Amino acid sequence: MTLSALRPTWHKITHWEYWPMHLVYFPIYLLWGYYAIRARSLFFFNAVNPGIKNGGLFMESKMAIYKLLPRKFYPKTILVKTGFHAMDLKKILNKNGLKFPLIAKPDIGLRGSAVMKINSNADLYHYHRKANFAYLIQDFIPYANEIGVFYVRFPKEKKGFISGLVHKEPLTVTGNGRSNLEELLNQNPRFRFQLKALKKEYGSKLDTVLEKGKKQILVPYGSHCRGAKFEDHKHLITPKLTKTINKMCTQIEGFYYGRLDIMYNSMEELERGKNFMIVEINGAKSEPTHIYDPKHSLFFGWKEIARHIRYMYFISRQNHRHSSASYLNYKTGMREFLAHFSHNKKIAGF
Repeated sequence: MTLSALRPTWHKITHWEYWPMHLVYFPIYLLWGYYAIRARSLFFFNAVNPGIKNGGLFMESKMAIYKLLPRKFYPKTILVKTGFHAMDLKKILNKNGLKFPLIAKPDIGLRGSAVMKINSNADLYHYHRKANFAYLIQDFIPYANEIGVFYVRFPKEKKGFISGLVHKEPLTVTGNGRSNLEELLNQNPRFRFQLKALKKEYGSKLDTVLEKGKKQILVPYGSHCRGAKFEDHKHLITPKLTKTINKMCTQIEGFYYGRLDIMYNSMEELERGKNFMIVEINGAKSEPTHIYDPKHSLFFGWKEIARHIRYMYFISRQNHRHSSASYLNYKTGMREFLAHFSHNKKIAGF
């Protein structure tokens, strides 16, 4: 193995954020088992968000979650079901007032898989031909900044709190006037891991040489698996922001626990509830993604994941006891679990 090939491998080994999920989560699975025994249900998470299918851990529809939100909080979105005729795509765009650029993504998603920016009818038809799953088409959100806000509220409480906040820096390269895009990507291990997918998406465009100082966003969404850098910005959690997020979340029926991915113009405006859009809401499967800040250790990550699973367990238990929110029975839970993995295979190789 050459030194050049060894560098990204060594980077993966020495940065736990790139380790296989099941390796990172192994001790967490043991904790999950402890709470499952206490709840007498492996699928106790179902009760954490009664308004979301399976509590939001698997097989939940993004469109169904959007419909729980007041319309002003999310971008204009339409659902394209499997079997929809490609020739009718242009009609539904015109009917719903959608214009390029757009975002296409699976209605039931997985860590940023199959999320693409759509710049033209040709891009949309190409996406549609490849997609063997229901997907969403939505307005491209114009705001430059993105954060993930983890929100927690106990059922008997009128006010919730923000338990974590992550700033997402999308995969962006800065030109030096000499190197092309591919060469710039190779200079950063985080970006180099994305090179295969980017070559597939951009092709010969990666030969472009950017002017010195010019920035270009190559993946315009904050997905860690798609090269975004996550930074723990807990210093942005203020009483004003908490009040705004709580006011919004208490309008979402049956939602108590999860992460809101939000694009916004400025923090001052976001605190006032102005100029922002919710990219999506994740329920029981939400990770406290501030753990992926490169400065944090694996032990910090374990502590934070454990803290949030504890919140999920107690919220689920209270909902189960006091609002008749059910846990999934074993047969139903396993059926949904297997459907989840089957669906993920469809979109992971998109």
